[in-house]
Amino acid sequence: MTPDGPCVPRGAYAPHTPLPFDAVRLGPDGFLGGWQRLNREQVIPHLWANLESSGVLDNLRTAAGRADLPWRGFNFADSDLHKTLEAVAWEAGRVPADQPWEDDVRAAVDLLAAAQRPDGYLDSHVQVTRPDDAFVDLRWGHELYVLGHLLQAAVARARTGGGEDLLDVARRFATMVDEQLGADACCGHPEVETALVELYRLTGERRWLDLAQRQVDARGHGALGAGPFPSAYHQDHTPVRSAQEVAGHAVRQVYLAAGVADLVAETGDTELLAALLRLWDSAEDTRTYVTGGIGSRHRDEAFGDAYELSPERAYAETCAAIGVVHWAWRMLLLTGEGRFADAMERALYNAVPAGLGRDGRSFFYSNPLQLRTDHDGSSEYSPGRRLPWFECACCPPNLARLAASLHAYVATRSDEGVALHLYAAGEVELRTSDAHDEPARLVVRTDYPWDGRVEVEAVGGLVVPLALRVPGWADEGAVRLTVDDEPVPLVVRDGYAHVPATPDRPVHRVVLDLPMPVVPLAAHPRVDAVRGCVALRRGPVVLCLEQVDLPAGVVLEDVRLVPGSSLTAAAGDAQGVPVVVHARGTHEPARGRPAWSAAWGPAGGHDEPGAPVREPVDLTFVPYHAWGEREPGAMRVWVPVASVTP
Repeated sequence: MTPDGPCVPRGAYAPHTPLPFDAVRLGPDGFLGGWQRLNREQVIPHLWANLESSGVLDNLRTAAGRADLPWRGFNFADSDLHKTLEAVAWEAGRVPADQPWEDDVRAAVDLLAAAQRPDGYLDSHVQVTRPDDAFVDLRWGHELYVLGHLLQAAVARARTGGGEDLLDVARRFATMVDEQLGADACCGHPEVETALVELYRLTGERRWLDLAQRQVDARGHGALGAGPFPSAYHQDHTPVRSAQEVAGHAVRQVYLAAGVADLVAETGDTELLAALLRLWDSAEDTRTYVTGGIGSRHRDEAFGDAYELSPERAYAETCAAIGVVHWAWRMLLLTGEGRFADAMERALYNAVPAGLGRDGRSFFYSNPLQLRTDHDGSSEYSPGRRLPWFECACCPPNLARLAASLHAYVATRSDEGVALHLYAAGEVELRTSDAHDEPARLVVRTDYPWDGRVEVEAVGGLVVPLALRVPGWADEGAVRLTVDDEPVPLVVRDGYAHVPATPDRPVHRVVLDLPMPVVPLAAHPRVDAVRGCVALRRGPVVLCLEQVDLPAGVVLEDVRLVPGSSLTAAAGDAQGVPVVVHARGTHEPARGRPAWSAAWGPAGGHDEPGAPVREPVDLTFVPYHAWGEREPGAMRVWVPVASVTP
């Protein structure tokens, strides 16, 4: 049996096909491979411990009649277990010879089976707190959201050799939903859609694809009602087919879009695909932070208006960035366009890993792009440092299930050959349909994203064309491509450089050189919150300033970047940051000034007497995803540009 990964289209409408789940192995010392190692060694054990201490497992024990304890947590707390089970399943497929959590998984599956009602219903919050109220509040109940994560865990376990014990439980719940909920019923939190499509892909049963279609078609008619947030919060404000722009709760929006993309891959629905492209352009062009984060409003965890991208008020929930990766991957499979891989890369090197501490046991829920001096970090949704857990603990297990499956997003096959979308040290096995042929093997050597040189060795020779993504951040005029030690012209199509190869003319070695100068970025003129500021990016990595790197007495808010400053990349320190960037800045103290003061005097001159004090200061920028690892303090991505050079 060939193991599959988290998203495996079966229809004829997705030209790119993911490789088998065990076909890519990431080197443990690279960025993505090291992330997987941390996930296995620290994150997953931490999740199991907190599932116990937070009450998630006790809630299910009470529902199963094995305990009599008061409910703890949010009403969708079961999904924390389900996402953890999915993460462990992908780990079992990634490292099949060593499965240290199999006993825990079997105990959890037994508990879920014991808690499940005879009719298939399984949601411990409803069963413990209001047992007669199943599906009475689809707007807030999250029951189908919980089912979605249960299905995804079950599919992952079945695909990676764990058997169908969890699948039996999940399918009974899905059957009950299919038989008892009407065609106009949908969940206030999308998620079940993509899970149902994956269940269809696993089992071949059309009913699950049809149920996913019903969920999508039921949206946008106001059936869920409103309050305290508008219908857009629940993605019920407009039918998906007529949607013009992203709106509402950011996680709900991208989860829904991912599910719709899964439907398109199986049905070829061009109307839905057109809607997805409109939504993508709306999000990407007007509502995405430079880090790849989305969601600018804390109140309802939502997208704001176009260009409403305040750095200090950025909510940019970790789960939303993970959702962007899921959506972008599916759009990449549908279109083959490199811009979707660019979006995945930006999120994976910035917005997503920012949510995880270097210790693997601390997390950010929201991810601002600026933290002010003396920020009140007492709220777990806007802390000054990463926290070990949250009352609403959706992000930690979500990070774990993504990390455990990171290698599945590296490469695809199509009629045109094989494509590398994410660059990471490791090996890619290309199996043939002929059982007598030896599989081709690509060995990738790179220190990406810290270095732009990507070497691909085809052991035994590559006999199918190879497509290498040329990232959108790269200057195509400076990119160099070498095939079997011969420089070749770089021709980029849809974001990829294409290297021909055939059995008669195999390719043995390809080198892609992507220069990584430090580039100052300006925001769109309509992003008022950062006018007069720049952000620095090197390769795909966005940088930031932290208070800890400034001299004593220098306050981060008083620092300016000198325009035209030499931006020099250098080796980092021992804090897990391989590369930092040095620049020249000025310190312009604003002590003693009121929050507002006159800008011009009667004659049009500045009202403040005397020239402002400007002192030179050396600046060190670090990767945004690594901020907050050393000591509490201010941080900013967008830095004001000095008006006068000292």
